[in-house]
Amino acid sequence: MTTGDDDWQRDLVRELTDVPQPGDSASHPADLESRSEAPPRTPNAPRAGDPRIPAPAPPVLASAPESLPTIDPRLAIALGRPQHGDSTARRAGAGLRRLTASAGREVAEQTRYAEELQRPVTTGRVVAVTSIRGGVGKSTVSALLGRTLNHYRQDPVLTLEADAALGTLPVRMGAESVRWSAGDLARILTPAMQLTDVTGYLVPVADGGWLLPAGQGRVGAPLDVATYRTVTLALRRYFAVTVVDCETLPGEVARTAMDTAHARVVVAPMTAEGVHGTRQVLDWLASLPHSALASTVVALSAATPDATLDTKAATAHLREPGVTVVPLPYDRHLAQGGPIHTAKLARDTRDAAVRLAAEVMRRAVRVR
Repeated sequence: MTTGDDDWQRDLVRELTDVPQPGDSASHPADLESRSEAPPRTPNAPRAGDPRIPAPAPPVLASAPESLPTIDPRLAIALGRPQHGDSTARRAGAGLRRLTASAGREVAEQTRYAEELQRPVTTGRVVAVTSIRGGVGKSTVSALLGRTLNHYRQDPVLTLEADAALGTLPVRMGAESVRWSAGDLARILTPAMQLTDVTGYLVPVADGGWLLPAGQGRVGAPLDVATYRTVTLALRRYFAVTVVDCETLPGEVARTAMDTAHARVVVAPMTAEGVHGTRQVLDWLASLPHSALASTVVALSAATPDATLDTKAATAHLREPGVTVVPLPYDRHLAQGGPIHTAKLARDTRDAAVRLAAEVMRRAVRVR
């Protein structure tokens, strides 16, 4: 990271804690964990929550934004009933294969993944998800990660949208309406706020977890780097894991998120140009000063059942820089668009999502 990033982080920590920290030389958000969460105080200084002093009320915006539906009601009818990711015949065949497969091996693998997903964290971990272009499943992968992590973990999980270009994350997460955005919350957050205060501005996800949209589904000003940094650094105090659905590269917020996250996911479309462009992104990550490539996982996503690119060849090409590649198969339920219903996902898709989340957490927790 640059000296400018260091200066910004020191200023923001001082702003959030209201305690001077001379001599701070952190070069990565992970280095700010102990200082941002437990700032030094003088022996006689009052502590947060001291009954002798009233807690400051969070600032109030001039006018609260209105709640807007994520999908136009006229279009919602067109979605129809959600399809299952597997056809009836395929589900029946998969059941027969499971009966003849090694049950012990499957249980051992599931146990290993569960242990990775449930790893304890001392401070909030940030996972950035991006791609080289839109329409390749970036928001879908972010939603799958958020839902999977929330299913396995007992501590709070947040899915944050950092793509204001009419992103689809709220729809994929099943939010019926959105109100407060990341920009709104950046102006409201104070160090005195508790988790219950913060969640009042978030969207609760039906099967658990929380969502913070970048906007209200309207064309507007894009999310800027300062707002992104303010929100992510502050919310790490409340959430064990934050999955960030970034804009596409080479957007400024996406580059900042990829540079500062604890773990990274690059979504690669299973096409020749998609794999080639993603390999260029991996080469860029390898040039960053803090070993970003070691904490990166590639999700190789198939958007059609008729993909002609050889999966093994594509995976081998992407693995050359030293990253793990997790193929995500075509899924009828995901291809339908609309809210993701975990129970409707194909079995192979659920297994791939669990493996992807486990690989991500192993890297995110490894970063100190």
